Amino acid sequence: MGFLSFFKKKKRPLEQTMPQLWEKLRRSSDFVEVSFSAGDKELSICYFDSLVDPKVLQEHVLCHLQTDLSRHPGVRLEDLQQIVPIQRIEVSEDPALIEEKVLKGFVAVSFREQPGKAALISAANENLGLRENNDSENEFSVVGPKVGFVENVGTNLHLMRRQIATPNLVFREMMIGSMSKTKVVIAYIDGVANPETIQTVMQRVKAIHFDIVFDNAIIDQLIADNSRTPFPLFVSTERIDRAVYALASGQVAVFCDGSPYAVIGPSTFFDFFTSPEDYYLPWVLGSFFRLIRFFGVMFSILASPVYVAVLTYHYEMIPEDLLGPIIYSRSNVPFPPVLEVLFLEITIELLREAGARLPTKVAQTLGIVGGIVIGQATVDAGLASTILLIVVALAALASFTTPIFKMSNTIRFIRFPFILFAACWGGIGIIFAVCGLLIHLGRLQSLGYPYLVPFYPLRLRNFRDTFVRSPYSATAERPTLFRPQSRFRYDPEDAKQKRDIDE
Repeated sequence: MGFLSFFKKKKRPLEQTMPQLWEKLRRSSDFVEVSFSAGDKELSICYFDSLVDPKVLQEHVLCHLQTDLSRHPGVRLEDLQQIVPIQRIEVSEDPALIEEKVLKGFVAVSFREQPGKAALISAANENLGLRENNDSENEFSVVGPKVGFVENVGTNLHLMRRQIATPNLVFREMMIGSMSKTKVVIAYIDGVANPETIQTVMQRVKAIHFDIVFDNAIIDQLIADNSRTPFPLFVSTERIDRAVYALASGQVAVFCDGSPYAVIGPSTFFDFFTSPEDYYLPWVLGSFFRLIRFFGVMFSILASPVYVAVLTYHYEMIPEDLLGPIIYSRSNVPFPPVLEVLFLEITIELLREAGARLPTKVAQTLGIVGGIVIGQATVDAGLASTILLIVVALAALASFTTPIFKMSNTIRFIRFPFILFAACWGGIGIIFAVCGLLIHLGRLQSLGYPYLVPFYPLRLRNFRDTFVRSPYSATAERPTLFRPQSRFRYDPEDAKQKRDIDE
C-alpha cells in the first residue's frame, strides 16, 4: 500500500467524554486531581504539576476557592471570575479544548452538580526552565534552541511538557536508591513507543538495588545490556530538542533528580554521530557535516596506527616524494615509532585531562601554551618527529567532532589497542583489530535491539537518516528499527505538495 492509501484509511477518532479525558490524563504521574468541599459545594481541581506555578495555584486559586466559595451560595462555574482574581477564566464543555488548556498549564475546576463543564484558570509557570546559565554547554550548536536540562527533575518535566503538548506524553515516576530515595521519571509517548520497550525499561529501573544514585550516568550503567564494553549503549543528552526528537521516534527517556541529563534508549551506534543541528540546516549541508563526522572518527582511530605500521613494517608504501621529509624528521629520533606515538598520545591525553579539571581560564591557557611549548620542545629534543606531531594533533582534533562526549571518550580509548596491534603485526594487525571491533559492535544490544542496526541487521529503509540526512519529504516514516506503534509522523504525500497563496 502507498503512503496516501494508508492515511486515507485512517478513521476519524471518536469524540471523547469528560470521564475518558480524566482517565487518559491520570496515566501520567505528574497529573494531580484534588477533590474537596467548600461550603455547600463539592469540587475537583485537575492540573499538571510540572506545568503550573505552585505559588499562583496556592495563593490565587486554592486559597480563594477554600475561603470565599462558602460566602457565595448557589455560585456556578460561570461566576468564578468574581471569586478567583485571575484574568481570563473560561468555562467550557468541550473535552478537546479542556485537554488542550490543561496541557498548556491551566487548572480545570469542576463542580459535582456540573460534571460536564470545567472552568479553566491560567496558572502556567512561563519562566520555569527559561533562565540564565541554562545553556547546553556540552552539546553546543550554532543553529537551534540553546535551552538545556537542569538538575531539577520537575523543571525538566515542565520543559518536556511544553514542547510536547499531548496527553499521550506519559511520565512514570519511581524511587530508587535504598539511602538516597532518588526520584526517577520514565518518559515516553503512548501510542508511539513500543510497549515491550517501555516494559523493559520499567523492569530494569525497578530492579536497581543501589544505595545512593548520584547521577543518571549510574542508571545508564546499571540498566545497560553489557557492562563490559567501552561503548555507551544509551545516549545521554542535555538538549531538550534531542530528547523530544527521540520520544517522537519511539524511544524512551529516563530523567533523574539531581542530573541535568536525560538517558535515551534504545540507542544505536549511529545515534551518537547525529547532531540536532543536522535537522536545522538544509539536508545537503546536514548530510555533508554528518559524513565529515564519520570521516573524523575513522581518521582519529586509524591515523596513528597506520603511521606505526608503515614506519615499522611497510616502508614500500611510502611515496618517494614523502620519503625524504620522513627520513629528515626522524633522523634524530632514537625511539621506535610505537614508543614515539604512545608518548605523544599520552601527552595529548594528559593535557586534555588537566584542562578538564582546572578552572576555565587556566584550562584555556594550559591547552594553548602547553600544547605549543610541549610540542615544540618535543620536536627540538628529538623525542618525536614533526610529521607524527601533526598526525597526532589532527587525530585528537577529529575525535572531538563527535556530538556525544561519551562516544568521543570511547574513540580516544580504542585508539591505543589499535596502536599496539599495528606495532605487533603491522597492517595485518590493524585489519584484525578492525574485524574484532566490528564483531564486538555486532554483538552489542541496547534494550534488546541490535546496536549496529540498520547496518547489521541490514535495514535499507532506515538508511535515509543514518549516514546522510534525507529531506523531510522522504522521512515521514518513523525509524522501523525501534518498532514504533505509530508508523508515520506526518502525511508524506501532503508534505511534497507546494501550494500557492491563491489556493
